[in-house]
Amino acid sequence: MAAAAAEQQQFYLLLGNLLSPDNVVRKQAEETYENIPGQSKITFLLQAIRNTTAAEEARQMAAVLLRRLLSSAFDEVYPALPADAQSAIKSELLMIIQMETQSSMRKKICDIAAELARNLIDEDGNNQWPEGLKFLFDSVSSQSVGLREAALHIFWNFPGIFGNQQQHYLDVIKRMLVQCMQDQEHPSIRTLSARATAAFILANEHNVALFKHFADLLPGFLQAVNDSCYQNDDSVLKSLVEIADTVPKYLRPHLEATLQLSLKLCGDTSLNNMQRQLALEVIVTLSETAAAMLRKHTNIVAQTIPQMLAMMVDLEEDEDWANADELEDDDFDSNAVAGESALDRMACGLGGKLVLPMIKEHIMQMLQNPDWRYRHAGLMALSAIGEGCHQQMEGILNEIVNFVLLFLQDPHPRVRYAACNAVGQMATDFAPGFQKKFHEKVIAALLQTMEDQGNQRVQAHAAAALINFTEDCPKSLLIPYLDNLVKHLHSIMVLKLQELIQKGTKLVLEQVVTSIASVADTAEEKFVPYYDLFMPSLKHIVENAVQKELRLLRGKTIECISLIGLAVGKEKFMQDASDVMQLLLKTQTDFSDMEDDDPQISYMISAWARMCKILGKEFQQYLPVVMGPLMKTASIKPEVALLDTQDMESMSDDDGWEFVNLGDQQSFGIKTAGLEEKSTACQMLVCYAKELKEGFVEYTEQVVKLMVPLLKFYFHDGVRVAAAESMPLLLECARVRGPEYLTQMWHFMCDALIKAIGTEPDSDVLSEIMHSFAKCIEVMGDGCLNNEHFEELGGILKAKLEEHFKNQELRQVKRQDEDYDEQVEESLQDECLHRPWPDRQWGLCIFDDVIEHCSPASFKYAEYFVRPMLQYTCDSSPEVRQAAAYGLGVMAQYGGDSYRPFCTEALPLLVRVIQSADSKTKENINATENCISAVGKIMKFKPDCVNVEEVLPHWLSWLPLHEDKEEAVQTFSYLCDLIESNHPIVLGPNNTNLPKIFSIIAEGEMHEAIKHEDPCAKRLANVVRQVQTSGGLWTECIAQLSPEQQAAIQELLNSA
Repeated sequence: MAAAAAEQQQFYLLLGNLLSPDNVVRKQAEETYENIPGQSKITFLLQAIRNTTAAEEARQMAAVLLRRLLSSAFDEVYPALPADAQSAIKSELLMIIQMETQSSMRKKICDIAAELARNLIDEDGNNQWPEGLKFLFDSVSSQSVGLREAALHIFWNFPGIFGNQQQHYLDVIKRMLVQCMQDQEHPSIRTLSARATAAFILANEHNVALFKHFADLLPGFLQAVNDSCYQNDDSVLKSLVEIADTVPKYLRPHLEATLQLSLKLCGDTSLNNMQRQLALEVIVTLSETAAAMLRKHTNIVAQTIPQMLAMMVDLEEDEDWANADELEDDDFDSNAVAGESALDRMACGLGGKLVLPMIKEHIMQMLQNPDWRYRHAGLMALSAIGEGCHQQMEGILNEIVNFVLLFLQDPHPRVRYAACNAVGQMATDFAPGFQKKFHEKVIAALLQTMEDQGNQRVQAHAAAALINFTEDCPKSLLIPYLDNLVKHLHSIMVLKLQELIQKGTKLVLEQVVTSIASVADTAEEKFVPYYDLFMPSLKHIVENAVQKELRLLRGKTIECISLIGLAVGKEKFMQDASDVMQLLLKTQTDFSDMEDDDPQISYMISAWARMCKILGKEFQQYLPVVMGPLMKTASIKPEVALLDTQDMESMSDDDGWEFVNLGDQQSFGIKTAGLEEKSTACQMLVCYAKELKEGFVEYTEQVVKLMVPLLKFYFHDGVRVAAAESMPLLLECARVRGPEYLTQMWHFMCDALIKAIGTEPDSDVLSEIMHSFAKCIEVMGDGCLNNEHFEELGGILKAKLEEHFKNQELRQVKRQDEDYDEQVEESLQDECLHRPWPDRQWGLCIFDDVIEHCSPASFKYAEYFVRPMLQYTCDSSPEVRQAAAYGLGVMAQYGGDSYRPFCTEALPLLVRVIQSADSKTKENINATENCISAVGKIMKFKPDCVNVEEVLPHWLSWLPLHEDKEEAVQTFSYLCDLIESNHPIVLGPNNTNLPKIFSIIAEGEMHEAIKHEDPCAKRLANVVRQVQTSGGLWTECIAQLSPEQQAAIQELLNSA
């Protein structure tokens, strides 16, 4: 006994050390704790929890540790315990709950009981702890408030506690919750029962019948939301936000009351900001998850908008604002930021048709208010709604822009700042139309605002707006302004460099450097004359700006130099290339001393890749220096954690963590720091492989080992895209090592790529992975896939197609919904066009490549793709039609005899697409041209499958192709075959078709569909020359051409 007591005593010391503020002591205690066997841990922890004389912190710590142990290692620890020990734990826990007097400690023990119950429900849903359920029923109707609280807390923590008996007990559960919600004497019971109700509804999110059954709990629940807020507890309000997010349909019977309550709380300035923002969040979330339901309550939306705008006016006066040199992060808890973000989301959720008319008048009034905060809020609101009200604002953009530009001269600097913000945002939201319509006004106004000496923040923000403007500005529009732009940017840069030296201020300089880079990036070779004006100063900054507070400036300057180099090209840049490389190398060697969050790192990584593009093969010599840090950054492993809700609440304030709710009180946390850098680094590896080809061969092995596992890196889409893109490029690099090395590498990546196609959740990333896979097949050629691969691919594709049809059925179901309205129809149409078509398109593209590169062996897998290919020739999405038509053409060309019956079947489908009324519109033309080309290939390669004599005149009437250059060459070369063999149908009786043929050739030349270096161009020119020698016929042909067509024929003769 004495030994056990001594051990327990040791354990109390250990618990104390686990709470120690001293890192060393705590770390050591954690190691000791980890090494205690699981079963002993349970004994010690229970003993500590039971011991009411022990220190409060130690008991609480023991309770948290026991819950975590059951949550993370239940299967290792609990089943191995003898049966009597298991029963003892169960009865002991229930006993401690009944004895405990301290309420926060009781909650922690209830959490342990809930965790145990969660693990004691077997696979068939049987609850193997019937005493636990009995305890719940007894406690909930007990006289003791503490026990009633305990029962509700356990049920809230684990609403699935009834297992497969839930339906049987449904009325009992409902009665229990109603009774507790009506407990007038004890607010804590009302609050807990409301939270438990929400948890139960969320745990049954797909059970619509249950929503109806529990609908009459909603009024009580809303009352509890209201009451708890005024007791400074926002937990029930948070539950309401969760319901709005996950099960908005549950709120439908009392939606008006829900919205009215949220609106009231949001507008009540006696509540704290967090509560008001949460109340607004309920309405905003509903605008995203149940837009159609909310659109029926226009009165509420109309009242919410002024609330958001009022929040945006909640700004402090700040004397130092105009010349602060550090951009402090937006205060995300502030009402102003919350209001702006809510407005943005609501406009996107409900659409501009509803929102713009409601908000327009408010904004106009705010902009005329003498108080600067209202004018500021009005301009910020205008920036926020651009994305959601895009269509509606486009019509009145002219008046909006003229009006906003006036505010660049507002007397208050923060209003001028907000005007810059609005211009920059519109330049992005409405590009490139915005640039085309307003270039003159906007450039002049921003340049003038950049001269606002004495207001650094305004100058910097004007420069930022100019960056947005030039990024999406067509080159031809920018060229006329280059002189003026450069003059301004240069004088500001010189001025700000002096200020940096004299006063150490850098904010405007950081932005101006990026503006210069952006202008160079758009102007490209037209920037050459200004190169010598900027380069010396920029190099000077990189050499001298070495202090810690200038890291961002230095990073941006490195970016600027590399972008200018890329813009002006190798010839001009070579004079500085070696200097710049030396500066970069010097920074690189100091890399090891850089802190992980140094902003220069990501700029450096991108700059190296641009230098590689500029220098080409000459860059290879620098790889040994560059690759170390690059691989290190690309290999960053993010910190992740699986937490339960209680742990998460203590962490959520910690910077840089993001959480995904996995349901059942579990959350997945990831520390997002470093993810962007990792993604950039992976993209740079892709860039090196692409630019250096065999020069990169030394690194292919380590890069492929890094990249293949990253196809499953679900924390960041950009990383997976880069991993996929790298695969075919790495194969290209590895070619020089011979076929054996290449095949080994292919085997290393092939299965992973196929698996990724099957499991990728994001359709944009999926299309990249499929595209890369197809490219790999092109590199590896015939025989690179075996039967298992084909079966797996066939299975995946079949699943994708089935999913597509299931989605179509779901859309039909939505059309039957009681909230269906025309905007739901619009979003369904959008979804139909944008969602699953990439899956179908890329699925077809893969099989197009399989037929092209693995034929005729591909026929044994035809069952997987021929039917879909024929069916999708008439798909509603032009991208899918194009991929299907291309596949049918390839089938005719490479597919061997087995495919003949399908070529016959394809012809009428292709003709139907070509002859449909809108086949030539901008969005349809590429698909149509692929169909025309496919018809040509069927006639050329499988002439016995169709009646060529009958089809040819139609085919000629559809020529020439000019959008899809590759297919244009194919059709022109077939046309040459036909003419050169004097085909009677093509030439017509007595050559009467020749003028038509001439006009086809001329049109092809005018649309640059024929490259002069292509052999096909020579053949076409020869056809023309032959006619030229036969006097009269030539005159007749030329006479029927327009002057432009005649010039085109002359151009062809001169150059081919």
